[in-house]
Amino acid sequence: MRVKIYIPGDSGAVALGADRLAIHMAEAVKARDLDVEIIRNGSRGLYWLEPMIEVKTDKGRIAYGPVRPSDLDGLLDAGMVEGGDHRLCLGTPEDIPFLKRQTRLTFARCGITDPLSLEDYRNHGGLTGLTNAVAMAPAAIVKQVTDSGLRGRGGAGFPTGIKWNTVLEADGEQKYIVCNADEGDSGTFADRMIMEGDPFVLIEGMAIAGIATGATKGYLYTRSEYPHAIRVMNRAIEIARENNILGTSVHGSGPAFDMEVRVGAGAYVCGEETALLESLEGRRGVVRAKPPLPAHKGFLGRPTVVNNVISLASVPVIMDKGADYYRDFGMGRSRGTIPIQIAGNVRHGGLFEAAFGMTLGELVDDIANGTATGRPVKAVQVGGPLGAYFPRDLFDTPFDYEAFAAKNGLIGHAGITVFDDTADMLKQARFAFEFCAIESCGKCTPCRIGSTRGVEVIDRIAAGIEPDKQKELVSDLCNTMKFGSLCALGGFTPYPVMSALTHFPEDFHPVPMSQAAE
Repeated sequence: MRVKIYIPGDSGAVALGADRLAIHMAEAVKARDLDVEIIRNGSRGLYWLEPMIEVKTDKGRIAYGPVRPSDLDGLLDAGMVEGGDHRLCLGTPEDIPFLKRQTRLTFARCGITDPLSLEDYRNHGGLTGLTNAVAMAPAAIVKQVTDSGLRGRGGAGFPTGIKWNTVLEADGEQKYIVCNADEGDSGTFADRMIMEGDPFVLIEGMAIAGIATGATKGYLYTRSEYPHAIRVMNRAIEIARENNILGTSVHGSGPAFDMEVRVGAGAYVCGEETALLESLEGRRGVVRAKPPLPAHKGFLGRPTVVNNVISLASVPVIMDKGADYYRDFGMGRSRGTIPIQIAGNVRHGGLFEAAFGMTLGELVDDIANGTATGRPVKAVQVGGPLGAYFPRDLFDTPFDYEAFAAKNGLIGHAGITVFDDTADMLKQARFAFEFCAIESCGKCTPCRIGSTRGVEVIDRIAAGIEPDKQKELVSDLCNTMKFGSLCALGGFTPYPVMSALTHFPEDFHPVPMSQAAE
């Protein structure tokens, strides 16, 4: 009987040696004349255990990890193909504490199925949502998404159903669905994991969005730094077309909808929807003034839905299980689940999907298991490079859009980066200004000039030049950037700067010459 062995083809696992492991595994099982099929699945998101091999046995799937090529002979000698015991044996994947505590809705198949097997996708509940959608009126689909409470997972948290309804009601012979897969925040990888590990769920979500709004064409805009995701998505789109999931009649019985991948040049500002549209149209990625909103005048001046990968990938489960099912997860106005990406100085880095409501302390201390260095946690930055730094005093904050906003923070794309007590928060504030200066599109003065002046002011604090006066200037500068910038790049840069200054004032002092020279 042929045994299936799963070795992730996910970029994170590949960076840790999964490709080399797959080659050695193929050689090892051939040398032993074992009847084995190697499947390159996505990652389950437990990156400290990658490459994590899974073997399908009579007892279910058994995981081993992290596995190196030098471990293979020992594993095979121990009867790995039958699920045999070994020091690297992790047991049933779902029983690993990091996975057991999750609520996987959007990532239900990631790491389980063959990413490019449509049959596998169907066998694990795929296309049920699309099947339901093609039998519904567009307005009914929009209502179900609205009632679910789904909000944009790209950072803004805007209700998805309201955006869809605006495009549905807009006049226009041609409408578009644009998927924002320009995942530029440091410490984030949820979009990439979906594109590489479960691409059909994103295609299904985009097709449902098209049916719901009257859009017949979709574009997935991603970054050139994601070559593997680009390859997987392009092949998945081809397979979807070959099987009539996309094309002149969606799923063989719906209206027309097709899509393609477009690749940007790697500008951080193109994560902002209007700069993305400029790039998509072949121009330099520069932010557009609003109004008009993209929902009224977006790609090529036509009504356009611009949604994040996770927003669109969450739609199929809503159309499958219903609005009430999805809305039952979460707290307050933050409904459903959120894929939290844990990175930085942590023991257990990876993707943790859970209902809104877990506290930051639970995520850092229990799920991430503290710092990799073993030193105390000093700060956690939530929301990418433009997110606020939270000290331990704020670790009781629940993961919820409004709760974070009340503490002068933001969830953003739900990436959290952990720092131990060796972090210098003055340097982190300087980095925020410097990052903004480098990535600014240059269109508005508060962002273009303010970020550069910010670096200079922080440097004067470090040099001990009238530090109290400079701190007041930082606060004034951040206020101007926050309320005067055209987009979130300049508007959100004050979050990391002011949170560092507010919560870690002891770090804002002159830097000794010995450190300044480093």
